[in-house]
Formats: sequence, C-alpha cells, structure tokens
Amino acid sequence: MAAGLRRQAETDALGDAVAELAARIQAATYELLVMIHQFDERGGWGQGFKSCAHWLNWRTGLAMGAAREKVRVARALADLPCLSAAMRRGALSYSKVRALSRVATPETEVRLLDFARSGTAAHVERLVRAWRRVDRIAAAEDDRRRHESRHLEVWVDEDGMLVVRGRLSPEVGAVVQRALEAASDRLYHEADDKAEDKPEEAKAEDEAPAEDAKDEDKAEDKKDKEEK
Repeated sequence: MAAGLRRQAETDALGDAVAELAARIQAATYELLVMIHQFDERGGWGQGFKSCAHWLNWRTGLAMGAAREKVRVARALADLPCLSAAMRRGALSYSKVRALSRVATPETEVRLLDFARSGTAAHVERLVRAWRRVDRIAAAEDDRRRHESRHLEVWVDEDGMLVVRGRLSPEVGAVVQRALEAASDRLYHEADDKAEDKPEEAKAEDEAPAEDAKDEDKAEDKKDKEEK
C-alpha cells in the first residue's frame, strides 16, 4: 500500500515536472519567434536566400512548411500583445498560438485567448476553422452588398455645370479618380499655357499702335517735302 502511494506521488511529481518543462519550452519558443521576427525585419536572410523561411530551413534544419509557419506566426504575434504575453509566460502552447494567429486581431485576441485556455489544441483548431468559414461568409456578404449599392449619375445642371454623383467599387473608383486627376492636370497646364501667351499678345497689341504712329509720321514728313 505504502509502495503504491509512493509510486503514485512520484508519478504525480513527474507529471508536474513534464508540465513545467513544457511551459519553459513554450516560453523559449516564444523567445525564438521574437528573434525570428527581428531577424526577418532586418533582412538578415537576404544574402542568397529567397526568404526568411528558406534561411531557417538551411540554418536550423526545419522543414520548409514548419519554417514558413514559424515566420508567419512570428509576424502575427508582433501585433497580438495578449497572445504574446500568454505564450511568453508558458501559459499557451505554440500549437494553439499557431492556430489562433490565423484569425486573431488586436480586437478579437482576448476572446480567442479565453477559449484557448479552456480547450485543447484540437478544440482551438476547430474553432479557427469555423471562424474562418464565418469570415468568408461575411466577406462574401460585404462584397454582395457593395456590388448592389453601386450607382453612377451624371447630369448638366441649370448653370451648365457637369454634376457627377455615385458610389463605385474600390477598383472602379480608383480608375475614375485617376481619370479625373489626369483631366484636372491637363486643364491646369492648359490654363498655364494661356497665361504665358497673354503677355506676348498684349505686347504685340501695344507695339501695333506705335508702329502705326511711326508710319503716320513718315507719311506726314513725305507730304511736307512734296509740298515744298
């Protein structure tokens, strides 16, 4: 009986040690992700490698898929302080963080973190898949609503001015905006050209009467000489 209790106590202590070591590994993994992000931001992989993931594959032996995920998660955590703090303390596993970072934003990370603390990694994966599905449905609904709200009206008002009013998709709106900017630049340059031509025209108009006066003076002198 005593031996069994002692063995159970040793097993429980071993389990605690495993959990503590796992927490330290998660914390160390967080530090690794921070360093990967810093290395990526500085472009340390840029000498002969296509990406930071390729460099990790070469330098650390990670498979390309795992290396890409490390870089992606490292970049995502830079904007997710709550998830970062939990992983830094060893309270959240890399598996859960990897899944959550696919959908988490600074506005939603607290809710996702609460769920992750009470569920397994598999639960988190299922939540993320459902979340992404809802996001896709919401995005499709937004696209449909924007498409149906499009309109464009053009008319000439009572003063003869052209009036344009409408609601366009971002892509079409960008094209229209560029066209309007190009037309505005053209009108601006044409106005400048006309302004530069006006002084020459005014100078020509000022010189014309002077030339006429000179011609009249010459005619008078010639007439006087003939009379003499």
